[in-house]
Parts: sequence; structure tokens; C-alpha cells
Amino acid sequence: MPGSSAKMIQKAKTLPADEVFLDLEDAVAPDAKSEARARVAAALGEPGWGGQLRGVRVNDWTTPWTHADIIEVVEGAGAALDVVVLPKVADVSHIHALDLLLGQLEATHGLPAGKIGIEAQIEDARGLTDIDAIAAAPRVQALVLGPADLMASLNMRTLVVGEQPEGYDVGDAYHHILMRILVAARAHGIAAVDGPYLKVRDTDAFRVVAGRSAALGYDGKWVLHPDQIAAGNEIFSPRQESYDHAELILEAYEWHTSRAGGARGAVMLGDEMIDEASRKMALVIAGKGRAAGMQRTGEPFRPPE
Repeated sequence: MPGSSAKMIQKAKTLPADEVFLDLEDAVAPDAKSEARARVAAALGEPGWGGQLRGVRVNDWTTPWTHADIIEVVEGAGAALDVVVLPKVADVSHIHALDLLLGQLEATHGLPAGKIGIEAQIEDARGLTDIDAIAAAPRVQALVLGPADLMASLNMRTLVVGEQPEGYDVGDAYHHILMRILVAARAHGIAAVDGPYLKVRDTDAFRVVAGRSAALGYDGKWVLHPDQIAAGNEIFSPRQESYDHAELILEAYEWHTSRAGGARGAVMLGDEMIDEASRKMALVIAGKGRAAGMQRTGEPFRPPE
């Protein structure tokens, strides 16, 4: 939500999103940044928030506003702040600078060391090439694709964020970018988050674009409008059939590997062979379903008599 809009900030408190970040960067005009900074610091500490993670996107390190954004927001609402979203991370030094400043502020204001996490937004070719170091840096909890700036950085011939460039007809122009971010995130045990889709009223198109990153294994996608939230929550949750089957695999494998089940490492479940690799895959699907609050509808595993 734009940090300059009191109305939108209040609206954010009621939305079923996993995380809400109040923006001080692109959504706020230069002349409004100082006022927005104070509003964000006050709003983060207000009552009425649900269970969402609370964050702020500060301006990037090439601007004159970054240090003031961080100092004022942490000073005013550090106890309520979960993450700082740092845009345009071009190399790991950007993360190190933010980590050092946050550490000083946490010590100054009596906050637990390391309390405030960092989400690194990858928005140009330099950031993509330094992504492993960025993913491994202190406090980084997620890598976030910044599609519009990255497309501009690569000179893509399109003005529609998330859509395939005109003339590119041999696959997905963003596949390498999405996979590079995802692999770095998984290698370092952090989240991978897809960036926004700007046609906020076109929910059908949002579903298509979000479906690609969800299929690859991304943890979620930014939304810019409340209408996108329900679609996003649905797309990044497993299908009911997949969730039920994942739970069934976990139950069956647990029994078959036990002494009672014969202590076997590879067995048949119906016409499907399952083993340790199957268990790991099922843990991913079941974990996402449980996090989404899904309820089992299929029959539980029953040991053979």
C-alpha cells in the first residue's frame, strides 16, 4: 500500500494477505516522501492489524532518502516492524549496508538483535548476476522479482509488465529469470516471491501469470489490489486433490517404513511406487496446504490387513 495514503493503509489491515508492506518508494512522489515516512512509522504501530507480516519498502541506496526512511520508521515502529523491503538490490553491499544500520538501530532502541528481516528486490541484470551472494547475506528472508525495472534493464521490447514481449514466440521470456531467483532462494533456504502484475482489474490475466511462478515452486506473488488477493491465495495453494494425495503418501510411507509395515523404503501405493523422494515432494505440497488452512477431504491411509 502507498505510504502516502492513510485510507489505503487502514484498508490493508482488513485484507487476507500474508504480508502487507507500506511503500515509500515508487508509490510515493518525491515531494510526498517525508510526510509518508512519518505516516508509515505511525501506522505500523497502530492497533487493528491482523496476523499479517508488517513491512516497509524503503527507497533504494542510490537515492537521498534511504537512511532517513530506515531511521525514522525503526525509531517510530521498530517493535511492530517485521521486514524491510529493499528495492533495486544491485549487489550484496546494499544488503550489508542495511544490515549494519538495522543492527545499530536495534541496539539503540532496545530491540532484539536481528529482529527485522530483509526482503531483497532483484530489479536489474547486476542484481541477477550477484544473486547467490545476496541470498546468503545477513537478514535476507526472501528474494523478490521486480519485473518492470528488470525488463527495462534488459531492454525488453514491451510496455506490459509480465506479458511476453511481442515477437517472442518460442517459450517464456522470463523463465530464466524466475528460475535463477528460485534456485538461489532454495539454495539458501529463503522464500522466492514473484513481483506484481500491473493490470490490476484483469484477474484472469493475473491468474495466468501467477500460475507460472506457482507451478515452478514460488512461495507467493505481490498483489497491488484487493481483487488480486483471493486469486493469489488460491493459485499458490495446492489443488485439493493434490493436497489429499500428498497427505496420503506421507501416511503410507510412514507406515511402510515402520517395523509394523515391514521397514521397507520403496513400496507401491495403488499403481504408484513411493520412496524417500516421494516423501520429500509430498512434504512440500502438504506443507503448503496446511499453511493455507486446507482440510483433508480424501480417505486416510489404511494399512493392509
